[in-house]
Amino acid sequence: ASANPFNSILKTLEKPQGGEFGKYYSLPALNDPRIDKLPYSIKILLESAIRNCDEFQVKSKDVEKIIDWENTSPKQVEIPFKPARVLLQDFTGVPAVVDLACMRDAMNKLGGDSNKINPLVPVDLVIDHSVQVDVARSENAVQANMELEFQRNKERFAFLKWGSSAFDNMLVVPPGSGIVHQVNLEYLGRVVFNTNGVLYPDSVVGTDSHTTMIDGLGVAGWGVGGIEAEAAMLGQPMSMVLPGVVGFKLLGKLRDGVTATDLVLTVTQMLRKHGVVGKFVEFYGEGMSELSLADRATIANMSPEYGATMGFFPVDHVTLQYLQLTGRSDETIAMIESYLRANKMFVDYNEPQIEKVYSSYLQLKLEEVEPCISGPKRPHDRVPLKEMKADWQACLDNRVGFKGFAIPKESQDKAAKFSFHGTPAELRHGDVVIAAITSCTNTSNPSVMLGAALVAKKACELGLEVKPWIKTSLAPGSGVVTKYLQKSGLQKYLNQLGFHIVGYGCTTCIGNSGDIDESVASAISENGKFFNENILGYTCIRMLEADILAVFYMRPDMVAAAVLSGNRNFEGRVHPLTRANYLASPPLVVAYALAGTVDIDFETEPIGTGKDGKKIFFMDIWPSSEEVANVVQSSVLPDMFKATYEAITKGNPMWNQLSVPSGSLYAWSPTSTYIHEPPYFKDMTMSPPGPHGVKDAYCLLNFGDSITTDHISPAGSIHKDSPAAKFLLEHGVDRRDFNSYGSRRGNDEIMARGTFANIRLVNKLLKGEVGPKTIHIPTGEKLSVYDAAMRYKTAGQDTIILAGAEYGSGSSRDWAAKGPMLLGVKAVIAKSFERIHRSNLVGMGIIPLCFKSGEDADTLGLTGHERYTIDLPSCVSEIRPGQDVTVATDSGRSFTCTVRFDTE
Repeated sequence: ASANPFNSILKTLEKPQGGEFGKYYSLPALNDPRIDKLPYSIKILLESAIRNCDEFQVKSKDVEKIIDWENTSPKQVEIPFKPARVLLQDFTGVPAVVDLACMRDAMNKLGGDSNKINPLVPVDLVIDHSVQVDVARSENAVQANMELEFQRNKERFAFLKWGSSAFDNMLVVPPGSGIVHQVNLEYLGRVVFNTNGVLYPDSVVGTDSHTTMIDGLGVAGWGVGGIEAEAAMLGQPMSMVLPGVVGFKLLGKLRDGVTATDLVLTVTQMLRKHGVVGKFVEFYGEGMSELSLADRATIANMSPEYGATMGFFPVDHVTLQYLQLTGRSDETIAMIESYLRANKMFVDYNEPQIEKVYSSYLQLKLEEVEPCISGPKRPHDRVPLKEMKADWQACLDNRVGFKGFAIPKESQDKAAKFSFHGTPAELRHGDVVIAAITSCTNTSNPSVMLGAALVAKKACELGLEVKPWIKTSLAPGSGVVTKYLQKSGLQKYLNQLGFHIVGYGCTTCIGNSGDIDESVASAISENGKFFNENILGYTCIRMLEADILAVFYMRPDMVAAAVLSGNRNFEGRVHPLTRANYLASPPLVVAYALAGTVDIDFETEPIGTGKDGKKIFFMDIWPSSEEVANVVQSSVLPDMFKATYEAITKGNPMWNQLSVPSGSLYAWSPTSTYIHEPPYFKDMTMSPPGPHGVKDAYCLLNFGDSITTDHISPAGSIHKDSPAAKFLLEHGVDRRDFNSYGSRRGNDEIMARGTFANIRLVNKLLKGEVGPKTIHIPTGEKLSVYDAAMRYKTAGQDTIILAGAEYGSGSSRDWAAKGPMLLGVKAVIAKSFERIHRSNLVGMGIIPLCFKSGEDADTLGLTGHERYTIDLPSCVSEIRPGQDVTVATDSGRSFTCTVRFDTE
């Protein structure tokens, strides 16, 4: 590394009243006209490259690539990026803290100073994926659900509490505080950092795909895998493709009664159709001034659903007003505005606008947005509210797919009769059994939350009720929501309809719906059958590709519905028994709960009957935009944000009573099934051991195309017959306490056993059989993948994986690389790799190799029964990015592959 070659443009930012805010790298001082035309989002990448340029991790040529974005972005060039901070939520935060603790142990054993092992950038860890809706429709739901969560997750919580004091530069926000993305928006987002007197834009990578919500605040942020996040924590730059930027122009204003959720579902559909995977989207235009910050955050939040890396809103006066509302100090806001204006990164709509250059352009007149919902199985399948009844009928008729359930005509009017706690009841296709105001997408937005409360008020005053068997819930994204609902006097009406607060965190949207009443579940699943058919499974984090999977599964006979204010609605995600799942604004969630069905035309059919016997229609309970604005104005106050966040790190009684070990080295418990010391640094030396090839390796698995991280990673529930289940039972864990793989990410023993444990795995060694098994080549035995891998490891035998195209596509899960490493996999030979997964494999010491164009395992006659030897040069200086190596087999066949070490 050398001195920063851009130190000549380090300027002082003066305060208007005298004194200085600090130093900053001045983009205008470069005197390059290309910079003025850059999208604001690209300027953030540029500033980071300039500030971190050391001609080693970040080079001058990288800076030039970004300045020349208009010409370089279509060429898929790679650049390094160092985010200002890292955001973790608890599921992914646990393994990150486990790895830091292991590094400390390794350094200590080597005689070094273990206390120097700390994050080099600020790390914000919010414990939020911990609200299972076990108790709903109760005044005591919050406390009851919290107690159950602490019973289930006590070990994880205690470990993270230890980490909060053991490591510098790490803030841990306790459970029960809110959803990570809302806490990030209202409290953690800096917009501009001042570190040791140097000012620079806030930017963040987070281990959840909806980290993009912070883009609504003008902070560049997006989701990454755990390995990338850990590397960023330790000061390593991320390698990323310089993205194209879609300019999305907004004009006019929303019509009366149209919500931000209606807007985001419209935008999502437009951008999915346009195609924005791997790109930034940047919003601009006169319509921006009509969008509140909360509305912007709602749109930014759903970037993963429309496929973009970011949905970015540059900082303007609306941003500054929001910072003031949420309790940021006047001096901080003055510093933010002064810095961004000085660096030409602030949008002032009172001044003439320099036309930015974008890769492509879209435009939306806001007055054309109409009320809508999305479903029944994908977030971008938008349905205008006025067309919902017809669309539902079509879904019943259509063959099984994203928009079809294939219900025979003669069965469509079928009613399942049941007794609900002694009261006769019945269910029909389309009846709502879950109605949840939930998710980071909407619970951060006061206009839709108070809009829902106004719908509840009008409904209660007219005498409408929600059927008692519908599982209703309200999960605010932060304590601020509770404060303004109480201040408005409207929470009591939500309670009256069963929308009691159940907790603060992710709930229904990520499948934490909890059980529905047993009588309702029986009515839905009565006469359900096992089917083996091609269904459309869907992975939507980064690639957003459709994948046809042949599986066995239990299909309920009754198509019950869930309506939620979330961002994801894939079949099986919200609840196993709700085949139809619709995304809607919080006010519409209340409306559909009152109607009790999605099979309704709100324009012509009544929602219900009032206390005077009069039919009540949708428009009778729907508030005007003015009504909503008045309640927001009078109820959402800066003091609420200050009070909430001043107390946030103080925790709650259950958190504060957790006893945790002191000291900078963690006291690993040999009996814990949640937290375990992984072996990554077991044999570490102070000097790296150098490159090593692969000799006489067996093929552990032989795959075709499109093996995703869903196939590789441990995810979801732990199957009762799996190696992970066997391990837990042997360690005294009762089956009902298995919890999920996600909750046990801090235990490598369980995660290794859950790697390649997907029931949809298609392994060519099994000759057509589907499931998480493989053939142990030396004996010919059929074993679980884990048991076969351990046989090879015990015998001291290396293993490799053969694969087709797009190996590792889907969300960038760290365990998709960590797991195979723990199983002893030394190399993956594939036709192509997903970019981030390839990087993660290298990070875990697994060699990614690509077949030459036109070749694959089949054309080369490889069966997977061979033994493979891969010779790498023994000296690091002899290894070059993209070089060829020879792979030899014991059958006498050799072939050439490209080693996918893509950067120095």
